[in-house]
Amino acid sequence: TRVAAPPSSKKVRTAQILDLLEQAHPEARCALEYRNPFELVAATILSAQCTDERVNQVTPALFRRYPDARKMARAKPEDLEAIVRPTGFFRAKSRSLLGCATALAERHGGVVPRTMDEMTKLPGVGRKTASVVLGHAYDIAEGIAVDTHVLRVTNRLGIAKADDPLVVERQLMAVIPRERWTRTTDLLIFHGRKICIARRPRCGECPVFALCRWPHRQAYAMGETPRAARPARRGPRKRTAAAR
Repeated sequence: TRVAAPPSSKKVRTAQILDLLEQAHPEARCALEYRNPFELVAATILSAQCTDERVNQVTPALFRRYPDARKMARAKPEDLEAIVRPTGFFRAKSRSLLGCATALAERHGGVVPRTMDEMTKLPGVGRKTASVVLGHAYDIAEGIAVDTHVLRVTNRLGIAKADDPLVVERQLMAVIPRERWTRTTDLLIFHGRKICIARRPRCGECPVFALCRWPHRQAYAMGETPRAARPARRGPRKRTAAAR
């Protein structure tokens, strides 16, 4: 009989991190408000380069007017643009919403498909959006959605090492059991918003501080900003009197 290989140290540490984050953030969930898979697809498309709070302010009016894919597919572009304008990049997002709704209506009878391959063939839908929708609307784990928070937090913790979200997703999928993929995204995003903040992380309050591999964590925990982590100066330097 074949003996299963023991879990790698990274798998063990990653599991410990997720367990601690679960204890610290039991309320973590998808922040987008939706009632069905179609609404989640549309909300996720709108969330690009926009806060979930702003999206949640826009979607009630959007879904009152276009409650399903078939109705949205018949929308006038200018009407869609007027509604989603507050989310930014409204023309591009309107095109994506129209394209996605049209594809859903024509290819899938208005129903959001249940596979990564079919999802990513929809206009405006990439792996991140597909993973969010499949995981939260259907409880199907086909990937780990990697947004800016997940990218930042996993690199700081040392459970991933890359700037490319697709590379980071593959690295995470290799060390995290499939049944935890969807929950992992929620926990890491919540942690990134509340504790592991981009500009000034609250390392002194971090529940996974002892397992973190970020070299600046000690300085931030002491209330300092390490020189290497400070933003670069912009614009020309003022010349001193001696240099004039």
